[in-house]
Amino acid sequence: MESLKSIEAWPVPAAAAGVVRGDGTVVGRHGPTDQRFWLASVTKPLAAYGFLLAYEEGAIELDEPAGPEGATVRHLLAHTSGLAFDEDRVQAAPGTRRIYSNAGFEALGAHVARATGIPFAAYLREGVFAPLGMRATALEGSPAKDGHSTVDDLLLFAAELQAPRLLDAGTVAEATRVAFPGLNGVLPGYGQQKPNDWGLGFEIRDGKSPHWTGAHSSPRTFGHFGQSGTFLWVDPEAGAACVALADRAFGPWAIEAWPPLTDAVLAELRDA
Repeated sequence: MESLKSIEAWPVPAAAAGVVRGDGTVVGRHGPTDQRFWLASVTKPLAAYGFLLAYEEGAIELDEPAGPEGATVRHLLAHTSGLAFDEDRVQAAPGTRRIYSNAGFEALGAHVARATGIPFAAYLREGVFAPLGMRATALEGSPAKDGHSTVDDLLLFAAELQAPRLLDAGTVAEATRVAFPGLNGVLPGYGQQKPNDWGLGFEIRDGKSPHWTGAHSSPRTFGHFGQSGTFLWVDPEAGAACVALADRAFGPWAIEAWPPLTDAVLAELRDA
């Protein structure tokens, strides 16, 4: 895809990108798509898939207690448990505010490890990465931010999100629509959003502005971006997903570069 070539102008040491359809057809790749990059918070959708697998296998329930008093697995996945961003400190009652929380995902990782008797990194590797053929992907610490992967591997995951094989399609549909609607909160790097909509481990675009996806992204677009200069989005209206990884921390360069790339990708998909 010609649109992906714009990553060559990004002010980063290295970048790679790719686009995939739900049937697994890769419609474009550019850059070193086999190079490993740290994912930062793009780790969260991968971890969420592992948490949802534990739910489908019967190890946990979405509405069982987890995290701070009164919170559930569902609250933790949707960033509504009340836990602070990066510490085990309660800032609000469960279900009342959207507080983006690494601590919440870390609490979930520990919860699933206790329920399954398997360290969460190993559970994720054997339950998600290995079946999808994601050989270059690993979790090496926090399920909120310590994954690394390649564009090639994440395209496999992005295809799975569009046409699930590991999880029931209904589970993925629930995870990628708004949970606890109407809650306000801060989208890191983009400020207060009213509302700040999320699913279960996935950010939902809806009508957020400003946003890291494109002006022409559909409201149903879901995914995540990471502070390491990474993003993954799936746009069901376009019938495709895009992954871009870089090795420069998120900042003004990404705010400027990412939406035009997304809009160019969407335009090229429409004209194909």
